[in-house]
Amino acid sequence: MRYSSIREAAFIRRLNRFVAEVDLDGRIERVHVKNTGRCAELLVPGYRVYLAGSGNPARKTAYDLIGVDKPVPGGTRYINMDSMAPNRAAGEWLAAGGLGPLEDLRAEVTVGDSRFDFAATQGGRPVYIEVKGCTLESAGVARFPDAPTLRGLKHVRGLMALAKDGGRCVLLIVIQMKGVGLFRPNWATQPEFGEALLEARRAGVEILALDCRTEPGIVEIDGPVEVALEDDR
Repeated sequence: MRYSSIREAAFIRRLNRFVAEVDLDGRIERVHVKNTGRCAELLVPGYRVYLAGSGNPARKTAYDLIGVDKPVPGGTRYINMDSMAPNRAAGEWLAAGGLGPLEDLRAEVTVGDSRFDFAATQGGRPVYIEVKGCTLESAGVARFPDAPTLRGLKHVRGLMALAKDGGRCVLLIVIQMKGVGLFRPNWATQPEFGEALLEARRAGVEILALDCRTEPGIVEIDGPVEVALEDDR
């Protein structure tokens, strides 16, 4: 997936979940934050951030904050933090055969009381895919979630039930950066989610982590990242 009209700015402060102030060419600009998570390690005063034009002249904010350069040893790591990007990138990856040939690939499919990001069939077997975007990283380890998520727990448990009924069920962790070598649940923040992932794996749910080739104007799923689910607190 690609963005257009990318601008660079310096982060000033977050006003609420949806709006932040940045220094854009020497003036203070209010922008829409395309991620309602905490992102405390990304939205730091002075960090270089990247904005995409909204293309909607009627909107109160002309730009979306979609990425940040996070300082790491030896330089910076660009992290896309647009919460809509993982699903768009995953849709492209799935359509290109990332999980093998799929028939009748659909987005936003409701099964029971849960809505999953994608569903398809494969050799006559139903396939259900839930996508989670991951922006939290420390020392080369990516973690999810960055804040407790009841919705995420519900999705994992829904996949478990469908796997027991014979479906191919995949939890796809899209890591919105390059340069990480491992994915782990964020046990310190939400141990219940880590326990749910362990239970889901035992139930037959596939837990895949994939990193992305990211530039300010591009997000593209690249390759697999090792997954370690055990509690490491």
